[in-house]
Amino acid sequence: MAIAKAERLMNLALCLLGTRRPLSKRELRESIEAYLEAGSDDSFNRMFERDKDDLRELGLVIETVENLDGEVGYLARRDSNRLPPITLDAEEAAALGLAAKVWQQARLAGAASGALQKLRAAGLPEDVDPYEVHGALEPRIPVHEAAFEPLMLACRDRRPVVFDYRKATAARPEQRHVEPWALECWRGHWYLAGWDRDRGAERVFRLSRITGKVRSRSGRFTADIPDVVTVRETVASWAGENADRSALIRLRTDAGYPLRAKATAVRELGDGWDELEIPYGHGLDAWLVEFGPDVVVLEPAELRADVVDRLRAVAKG
Repeated sequence: MAIAKAERLMNLALCLLGTRRPLSKRELRESIEAYLEAGSDDSFNRMFERDKDDLRELGLVIETVENLDGEVGYLARRDSNRLPPITLDAEEAAALGLAAKVWQQARLAGAASGALQKLRAAGLPEDVDPYEVHGALEPRIPVHEAAFEPLMLACRDRRPVVFDYRKATAARPEQRHVEPWALECWRGHWYLAGWDRDRGAERVFRLSRITGKVRSRSGRFTADIPDVVTVRETVASWAGENADRSALIRLRTDAGYPLRAKATAVRELGDGWDELEIPYGHGLDAWLVEFGPDVVVLEPAELRADVVDRLRAVAKG
């Protein structure tokens, strides 16, 4: 069956590359023996659509053209499917191999492996192994959130999306209409930067707080995309990474390890509590709320008030 499918794909590719005008489904079915043997129109249509998608996945650029009579045809222009010679030195090949190893998980592994195979066919040096291990560390980027893939595709295709998002201080998720710009991993978590249409402003969303499915919407972006999308810098600012002040908190002895990692000073208070001095910047109140009863803000007063207000809002639902 694998040989039969490979032969069918080859025949379809040759037909699309060898024609000077778009060929309709009917013409393609009459030209390829495997399609003639299809039991019904539905079987042929399913087979053809799968084959077309497989060829596009392999890198063939297939154009869809509609003639004056409204009939849809397909062709693969030779000039659109011709690549210039690709030459990579050992360092460039190693960089590509490292990038592919990073994505060896979920559904991204196949795409990364396929990309390297195409580069090998296009001229990647035979004496260079892009998968060779160049160090003791094995790079990985965790992608556990179901929202990652649809958001990655939406960023690539510039498609608006809709999803339900639960803020750290909210008991229930809210629907967000977003024009996605970029995804970035920071401290083990994935974040999306984009334009929030409902609020009319740039926003950053943590993927682990997206609930339900990410749904694509038609239409174009309404806001300009910045030349440089500073996802990491924005999140770091919200988390107090760029803070120039300090806050004093009480923390249960066996809790809040991320806070302990940020602490500039720690003092044991006894009775199961420690006193920590941590950097204080925009968004620290929202982060502290996530630790619930394990954290008590001592100072400054405005931070304590903000945390109390957020806790009350969560309690009210």
